[in-house]
Order: sequence, then C-alpha cells, then structure tokens
Amino acid sequence: MADEIRLWSDELARDPSSLVFIPLAEALRRQGQFDVAWKIVVRGIERHPQNPEARDLLARIHADRGDLEGAYEEWNMLLALVPGHLAALKGMAFVRFQQGNFADAERLLTEAHALEGGPELARAIETVRRSSASVPVAPEAAEPEVSNDPHRLFADLLGEQQSAMVLDADGLVLAGAYLAADGTDVAQDVGASLSGVSDEAFRATRHLGIGAWRSIVFETEAAVVALAPAPASEAADGLLVLAAGPATPLGLLRRMLDRCMHRVTLWQSVRRA
Repeated sequence: MADEIRLWSDELARDPSSLVFIPLAEALRRQGQFDVAWKIVVRGIERHPQNPEARDLLARIHADRGDLEGAYEEWNMLLALVPGHLAALKGMAFVRFQQGNFADAERLLTEAHALEGGPELARAIETVRRSSASVPVAPEAAEPEVSNDPHRLFADLLGEQQSAMVLDADGLVLAGAYLAADGTDVAQDVGASLSGVSDEAFRATRHLGIGAWRSIVFETEAAVVALAPAPASEAADGLLVLAAGPATPLGLLRRMLDRCMHRVTLWQSVRRA
C-alpha cells in the first residue's frame, strides 16, 4: 500500500486534475490520516465537483473526523447530484441513527429499500424500529436500564451489521453476541480465537515502551473491528470486541466503542450492587 500511495501521489503531482486523488485519499483514510485525506479530496472536488465517488468519499472522511453533520450535508449534496444514490441514503440514515433521530433514519432506509430491496436493508429498518420503540420517556440525564440478559447487553446500542461482546482472559463470552451474516451467534467461536490477544497487546506495547494499549482498530473485507481492554472486574485481562460493516467510518466505530465501554462499566456496577 505504501508503494501505491507513493505512485498515486507522484501522479497527482504531475497531473493535479487526475482522478487518482480518489484512491489516494481512500488509502490515506484507511490508514487513519483523515486530515490529509480530507485536504486531497477537497482539492480534487474543486476540479471535479460533479464526481459522485469523490463526494461519497468526502462524506465518509467527515464522519471519520467526527463531523456527523458535515457528513450528512455532503451525502445530501450527493443525493441532489445523483437522485436515489444508495450510498448517500444509507450514509445519511446511519448518521441519523447514531444521532438518535430514528424517524429520519427509518425514512431514509425505507427510501433506499424501495430502490434496492433485499434482506439487509429490511433488517436495518427493523433494527431502527426496535431502537425507536425501546427509547424510554425519561429525563435526558438518566442512565439507560441495563438488560438482565447479558446476551443483549449492547442490543440497544447497535444497528445493522454490528456486534459487540465482552470476553474474559480465557476467551469465554461474558456478555454480548457476535452475529454472522446469516444471523447465527458465533461469539463462542470468535472468543476462543481471540483468547490471549489482550496479553499479546500488553506485551507488545511494553516491549516498545509506548504505554498501555487502549484500543486496536483494523479493517477487513468483511468488517471493521475494534478491540479494547475490558473494564476491570470479572473481565480482568479480558477484551471488548466491536465489529461493524466494512463501510462503517472509523470515527463512528470509535465512538461506538466508547459507548459500549460505558455500557460494560454500568453493567458491572449493577452486578456488584
């Protein structure tokens, strides 16, 4: 990837009007260089303002940087440029879902489903509806009620193609679930595969002298995954695992990880009470 980035950078320097700015910015985004990727895309859009792929990429970079409204506005402009653009509809729905605006999220997903159909969007709509129905009428400062079923600890925090679970030091599942594409819970199998990861991360950071590890985020063709040390308790030396669809902006993934971490801390306090 480093060689490709260098080649794309050289080509863009030779020809500033080249569309190579799109794969270059995407590669930098995947490396977490959001500010550099943002600058490259903005300059590229100045020369190619009607390019849908560039607009979609800019929206995702906004989301990665934590600018949800900026992402929404960019996807909205893309929708005006290309009516019915599925990525724009899904992106806007995802932003609204993360903001707790379930009515808008459902409306956008329903529009996307009317264009594309398929079980994935249908499940996403059902997820939004369940989340909307589960929102209690209570003061904003009130803590959410923690489910008595550990299996559903993160159910109200997660959307379509998202899973979270807490593992102990031996890889045993303490709470949460990890759903495969067909809806099967494969948490026990995944947990067994990740046994010892927390110890390896601790040894690696100690060897490098860079301080305690806080989280690891990596991308695959099937998902983006975040790992973090589980809050201390019976999950001492354990692991919090969060997975989402491959198109999920990394900035949103990190915020979701923070929410799940808070939920684990709350769950442990309830169990100790």
